Amino acid sequence: MKEFDLSGRTAWVTGAGKGLGRAIATALAAAGATVAVTSRTSADLVSLAEELGERTVVLPGSVAEPGFAEQCVARLGRVDVLVNCAGISPVFKRSESLSGQEWQEVLRVNLDGTWFCCQAAGRRMLEQGGGSIVNVSSVHGTTGFDRIAAYAASKGGVEALTRVLAVEWADRGVRVNALAPGYFATDLSHGLMRSSWGEIIRRAVPQGRVGDAGELGGAAVFLAADASSYVTGTTLYVDGGWTAR
Repeated sequence: MKEFDLSGRTAWVTGAGKGLGRAIATALAAAGATVAVTSRTSADLVSLAEELGERTVVLPGSVAEPGFAEQCVARLGRVDVLVNCAGISPVFKRSESLSGQEWQEVLRVNLDGTWFCCQAAGRRMLEQGGGSIVNVSSVHGTTGFDRIAAYAASKGGVEALTRVLAVEWADRGVRVNALAPGYFATDLSHGLMRSSWGEIIRRAVPQGRVGDAGELGGAAVFLAADASSYVTGTTLYVDGGWTAR
């Protein structure tokens, strides 16, 4: 349907080298977008660009570095869609054992990096008169779980930021939403899911399984496209029912 067509639009996806970010970039490209992809690992981006074809722009670097987001936007010229998927895995330890450095590193990438990209792309979208920002959060932006204090705090911050930006920019045509995945089978979660925690997590999901990365792409396209033109400031959960309990 034309409401899901992203032809002629430029979408920038951070954290696109692997896992959920890669799946989202692939889905946006399939919907017709020119896709700019960012990751700290250049080799992953090169292989992704080979898969997606000539409508791919490779922008290697860290979103947590001040000034990087502005450089990306300047290079692209136009940004119609931003998907903030860059993030690092939770430091899986009890809160009383978490160091200040571990706490700060998670928030620096997951929250600060999201903010830098939102601000840089948002400014361009406001100049253009419209755009869609999708911030990838997590079910743990709203639900608690053992040993992920920094990660949960960073994702809760992402959702709060999403709501504020949505309110500020709605009357100027820029929509801002959050996409909150549950547990998916990715390189990031591989070790956790193979541990004793894996079975605990699977039992907690009403569908009884973790998601496949490709199952997130449709939701990302929906939030990016005109199909969601009256949706802003909300969080869309893709979690197999995790948050329904």
